[in-house]
Amino acid sequence: MLTVRYPFVGLMLWAWFTLATPHQAAYLAGLLPLNLIIAGVTFVSFFFHKEFAKVRLNGLIVLLFLFSFWLWFSQTQSLDPESSAEYFDRFIKILIFVFLCMMVVTSRLRFHALLWLFAIVMGFYGAKGGAYTLLTLGQNTYYGLPDSILYDNNHMGIALAATLPIFLYLQGQAAHPMVRRGVQIVFALSIIAVLGTQSRGALVALVMFGGFVLIRSWRNFVIGIVVVAMVIPTALIVLPDKWFDRMATIQNATEDDSFMGRVDAWVINYKLAKENPITGAGLRNPYQENIARQVDLFRTPRAAHSIYFEILGGTGFVGLLLYLGLLGGAFLTALRAQRKYVSAARDRWRSDFAFHAQASLAAFGVGAASVSMEMWEGYLLIIALISVLRRIGQQDGIADEPRVLLKNRVPIQG
Repeated sequence: MLTVRYPFVGLMLWAWFTLATPHQAAYLAGLLPLNLIIAGVTFVSFFFHKEFAKVRLNGLIVLLFLFSFWLWFSQTQSLDPESSAEYFDRFIKILIFVFLCMMVVTSRLRFHALLWLFAIVMGFYGAKGGAYTLLTLGQNTYYGLPDSILYDNNHMGIALAATLPIFLYLQGQAAHPMVRRGVQIVFALSIIAVLGTQSRGALVALVMFGGFVLIRSWRNFVIGIVVVAMVIPTALIVLPDKWFDRMATIQNATEDDSFMGRVDAWVINYKLAKENPITGAGLRNPYQENIARQVDLFRTPRAAHSIYFEILGGTGFVGLLLYLGLLGGAFLTALRAQRKYVSAARDRWRSDFAFHAQASLAAFGVGAASVSMEMWEGYLLIIALISVLRRIGQQDGIADEPRVLLKNRVPIQG
């Protein structure tokens, strides 16, 4: 009933089901189309409350629309439409959710409510993974929720590394000391969780995040030195020798069977895109042996383990160009916002978020070059929030929000 009266409550519920997939952990609930029901009610509510009248187009919205259109067009030309339809359906539903976020996040309250929800979901995974790694002394690999995109240890590690900048931003914005302290604890546990995934791609993403944040200021550099001084001894004590042996294989990638298998998949995706340069082979079709054999008789088809080669093989060079335009456009939009508001007293939070969003995208962009995470909602949500950062007002829309949301919201500085 709250969704009918307050449409943004429906979007928050939709975001929770999309990011956390709680129905997957409940008995038989995963068989029910709960996400679809919530999405339908939310759309109807937004329509009757005339929320779509607030939509203002910008470059990122246009790029997301063009990329979504190209996904559909590539599906119509798929080499195996029945096989690629499942992945097209999954991806397009995620993009519709992202579109809605771009359209209806019209106030600072909505902006931070959605960001806090994302941080709470990922913070749960980070705190759980950090505690698990400490309790098991790093002997076991940390995995996520089964039947979700973050179950894979590589996916989980890279997602957490990409969320670390968001934790930093929110701990700086929260006014209550207990909230700040809680976010700092989750931040520390999340770093341990990234190490606990034993993912080499996640380690690279973690290094990218660290380097990106440390160069911002002398204060961040000093904090970084302190964190490193705490993390390294902990890692030496907690993590087993097999972890260090696995990470050491990064420098000998050409001798690693796992890495060379990924190279085979990259070559197959590239060759299929070369044969079908406009629309590609269809999402995840390069996994299929009968399709891969059309361009390469000797390499073994498998998951591309790269967001870039997944998009290239599935949607062709045009699709990859639009996808890179979306990622690059979001990064540059955040960079411009950071510079524009860096000296603004009241709007300094925009500059702070823009910087941390850049760090998040940089960590994800580097880490996800080795995993198939193009359908992870987290980085797309960050892009959505970047797209609305410069247009939302300080107090716009607060009167329209449900009282329970206003009453219990976390105080924000600024």
